[in-house]
Amino acid sequence: MDTILLVNLSLSFVLFATLWAVSVRVRDPSFIDAWWALGIVVLAWATFMQAPTPGPHALALAGLATAWGLRLGLYLLRRWRDHGKDRRYDSLERAAAAQGLSFAAFSALWVFAPQMLLQFIVALPVMLGQLSERGVYSALAWWGTALAAFGVAYESIADWQLVRFKSKPANVGKVMDRGLWRYSRHPNYFGDLCVWWGLWLIALDAGAGRFSLLGPTLLTLLLVGVSGAPTTEPHLKRTKPEYEAYKKRTSAFIPWPPRAD
Repeated sequence: MDTILLVNLSLSFVLFATLWAVSVRVRDPSFIDAWWALGIVVLAWATFMQAPTPGPHALALAGLATAWGLRLGLYLLRRWRDHGKDRRYDSLERAAAAQGLSFAAFSALWVFAPQMLLQFIVALPVMLGQLSERGVYSALAWWGTALAAFGVAYESIADWQLVRFKSKPANVGKVMDRGLWRYSRHPNYFGDLCVWWGLWLIALDAGAGRFSLLGPTLLTLLLVGVSGAPTTEPHLKRTKPEYEAYKKRTSAFIPWPPRAD
């Protein structure tokens, strides 16, 4: 187990270092968001190929991680191609420059190194759950499979609805409060959490739940309290006058019928 994780960590380091060099060349680290998802696909299959006897848990974890990672990664890559540098990284770059950091140092220390560590930790259920030799895929694993598949579908629909909404000129400056966004302010994040807690249930069934619990726990903390809602909602409040009313009537993450205005 230790050897496989070390190989995966080394592979991750090489890939992140290569992408860091690209970010320095183009002076934009924003594409790292896409690698957050695509890199987990790489870690999933790197583990699968090293696992001594990959069983049903390994196949399910690799397959579901691939469905999640390819869908989200390609979506974020297209968004970066269409819209350019993310405002969050612009703000971080200015803060780093104020402290005397070059762009290369900022990109390495403030973006790529933390992202590599966080990605590896979040991917723990997908990696550790594949290393079990348990051959019985019990009801717990099936529940995890259903939850993860639901999350992929839910997140995909939420992103598709948002893209369609934003593509219409009449909606500029308006709040997306239709479809899944009527019942939750962050249905895409809710779908994300369903995926990763579902993957953890599969890892738990494989006997690796205790060691991989840090993965979905960290992702939940990031989306709820650090880099998810806390970074998007202040911007939406500033740019969309209707957002405050939308926030008051709409659940943050868990889908729920909106409260009356």
